[in-house]
Amino acid sequence: MSKGVSKVAFPILTAWVVFLSLLPFLWIFITSVKSEIDITSIPPNIIPSFSLYFYKSAILNYNIFHYLKNSLIVAATTTFITIILSVFSGYALSRSGLRHKNVILGSLLLVSMFPQISIAGPVWRILYNLEWLNTYQGLILPYVTLTLPLGVWIMTSFFNELPEELEKAALVDGCSNIQTLFKIMIPLSAPGVFTAAILVFIYAWNEFFFALLIMTQREYQTLPVGIALFQGQYTIPWGEISAASVIATVPLVIIVFIFQKRIISGLSAGAIKG
Repeated sequence: MSKGVSKVAFPILTAWVVFLSLLPFLWIFITSVKSEIDITSIPPNIIPSFSLYFYKSAILNYNIFHYLKNSLIVAATTTFITIILSVFSGYALSRSGLRHKNVILGSLLLVSMFPQISIAGPVWRILYNLEWLNTYQGLILPYVTLTLPLGVWIMTSFFNELPEELEKAALVDGCSNIQTLFKIMIPLSAPGVFTAAILVFIYAWNEFFFALLIMTQREYQTLPVGIALFQGQYTIPWGEISAASVIATVPLVIIVFIFQKRIISGLSAGAIKG
């Protein structure tokens, strides 16, 4: 009897958790397709009028695609640099034979756990001295620094699970160390590369604190900052903010749907291999 109840209760509980997780985004989407009258109505209208007015306003009046372009440049460049460095660093740590490489990996993760506010002052001062405030590279540098520990950890774990005999066989066949890395090791660790890349991209796309601190000029502001600074004449433009939030979320949803198999295989492989 208990097994039968669990078989029924588990799907219901799962569906309920999924619904609660999606509820904020669902509410934002409903708000984004309401009319101006529906947004201020009391009690609120659950069924929207399906108007695209706020999407047009976010595009034409608030230039949401400008922020979208900035976020895409910053997130894509951060991901590219972080993955390149993570692959080389992870491979070096995996094959270095160091006794205390686990201590190094643990230290990397420990450093990445520092609260952002605790390093905000030094980061701002460094970028100020470099004259990198309100520049793409000024935001990319902290992002690479913050995401690199996770990338190195993931890539090291995957390289550790690949047998060294594959490299020895490649070297016997005449491959150099670099050729072995790019022709054999990286293709075999593709799930780890995709997993790390997606996680880094999502972080850089959604990050708000450093983007707000470093990008004070509208020309270089990313989506989270641009949306947060939407201004109305008399009230907060909730409709435009909701529409812009949906536009900002759609690219992440598309990326996850396209690469979901690789992401799942990467995460599950790491979980199984320990």
